[in-house]
Amino acid sequence: MNALIINCSPVRNGATAEIVRMVSGKLSEKYETKSICIDDYSFAFCKGCRSCHRSAKCVINDDIELIMDEFEKADIIVCVSPSYWADIPGQFKAFIDRCTPWCNTHEPHRSLSRGKKGYSIALRTGPGMKECERIISSIEHFYGHLEIECCGSLGLCSVEYKENLEPKTNEILSFCEQI
Repeated sequence: MNALIINCSPVRNGATAEIVRMVSGKLSEKYETKSICIDDYSFAFCKGCRSCHRSAKCVINDDIELIMDEFEKADIIVCVSPSYWADIPGQFKAFIDRCTPWCNTHEPHRSLSRGKKGYSIALRTGPGMKECERIISSIEHFYGHLEIECCGSLGLCSVEYKENLEPKTNEILSFCEQI
């Protein structure tokens, strides 16, 4: 089985990237794993033209297809997202918007292979879990429209820097055991 772990942050070496590294390391004990960072790809914003509602194809030709190829190869997808103003980062939101050709709310639409399982990890700098819940909800909503089964989530509060993850390591690794 293949696992895809996504750094939904544009920061390639921060706390989110460290969680991706930890999750990838743990999951590689059981699965073939691949980690990607949303910022490693170049793609434009959705134009809102709705051409994909008629053709199941976007009029913009960029790296979205490359990312979706990674989704297709994966049996397990883990999105790791920090809080940017109480929700997912804009880069990840722009990616989600561009996934409309695969969205099950209109016909025709493209589809990923059935049976994929999705997991979410949210982190924020503040102490309250509400922002993490909102991020997880955004990711799970996205999974639902791609018909990826939501199988688990983890919210981590009071994480601003990689160093803040040390006391949370066991919690993260324990979450990985569920995957």
